[in-house]
Amino acid sequence: MKWTFAALAAFLATTSVQAVTVVTAAHMLDPAKGVTVDNVVVVIGDNGRVQGLVSGTGARPNIPADAKRLDLGDVTILPGLIDMHVHLTGDPTLSGYQGLEYTDNFWTVVGVANAKKTVEAGFTTVRMVGSANYDDVALKQGIDHGYVPGPRIVPATYAIGATGGHCDSTEFPPSINVPQPNIANSPEQFRALVRTLRKYGAEVIKVCMTGGELSKTDSVGAQQISFEEIKAIVDEAHMLGLRVAVHAHGTDGINDALRAGVDTIEHASLADEESFKLAKAHGAWFDMDIYDDDYILSDGAKNGVFAESLAKEKMIGLKQRQTFRAAHAAGVKMLFGTDAGVYPHGDNARQFAKMVEWGMTPVEAIRAATSDAAIALNRVDDVGQITPGHYGDIVAVAGDPTKDVRLLEHPTWVLKGGQVVTGPAR
Repeated sequence: MKWTFAALAAFLATTSVQAVTVVTAAHMLDPAKGVTVDNVVVVIGDNGRVQGLVSGTGARPNIPADAKRLDLGDVTILPGLIDMHVHLTGDPTLSGYQGLEYTDNFWTVVGVANAKKTVEAGFTTVRMVGSANYDDVALKQGIDHGYVPGPRIVPATYAIGATGGHCDSTEFPPSINVPQPNIANSPEQFRALVRTLRKYGAEVIKVCMTGGELSKTDSVGAQQISFEEIKAIVDEAHMLGLRVAVHAHGTDGINDALRAGVDTIEHASLADEESFKLAKAHGAWFDMDIYDDDYILSDGAKNGVFAESLAKEKMIGLKQRQTFRAAHAAGVKMLFGTDAGVYPHGDNARQFAKMVEWGMTPVEAIRAATSDAAIALNRVDDVGQITPGHYGDIVAVAGDPTKDVRLLEHPTWVLKGGQVVTGPAR
């Protein structure tokens, strides 16, 4: 519930002030409602969740001198940001064959560094949609238990796919046998794979439905998993309480995945009018990474990206942005997902400006990374809003992000669960 100033004053007078943190700020953006309120006081309990919120005119309550207080000053606060498509264990500067110079567990260490960069950039929750060796689960456990800093992680473990597809290792000759515990080739094999991934920590299932830009040998738009296979995956995942995210650039793969009932389409580059109708009919979301084309084309060659991949990127990048604009205009539900790991982590917020450039309002873009993302994650009770019961995840910017969305690229404060991640004093 939203308190009055009088109710907050009464609460502070009767509770142990050492058990709460009182956060004050000049302004607060509520992306879900699209409104900004002034004179904000947020009370966060020692469990990291918001206990009370007040705003508006009237005298500020008397905050006890010994209370834990964070006065953020003349800033606008908003909920901690959510990136729905990241690969924290990826480093874009080690693309192509360069990654073969490192041991398997090296990538977990990479993930520790990238998790810190990501949360310091204001992204307090991320969905990791594919990593090897259950590295994302290890990273989540390390963050949750306080060993390393980082965002809340929704892990997919391995991204699953078919033999020779985008999730397979296609850059080696037959004499090199690479273990691929994420590959299946029938509906029943995929059902079993979903169960295995859930057993070892998956909270979302990621499926490679079509070819990809950064896989070496496949066609970016070609469908790689049959309707019967994706239907089996979706049915099994939903039965187990998991949602399904589908990597799909090509039209046929997108539409078969939507007919099967998937929850999110990642990339969606070649989606058509039928795709839009199917997404709206089935309540699916599009999660389109429309910033990273700039980075891939500018830095990909020096980073070791395969020439074949760069050719596919040149073919698909502009089309994806045009599809983004058309999907938004058609009323498709849209999310904020960057594919961080394809470009450097910590730069996630650069995508906001691209989303505005290609048709969204700033508030719509911010909502895609806050309250809408929470809906898509089925976590509306704990992330995506600054309201009682939710985690005290807060980002502060020096100005009005509804007028200049690029302010989100340089947050002045970041709080996760009421704890300061970064700020002027850190």
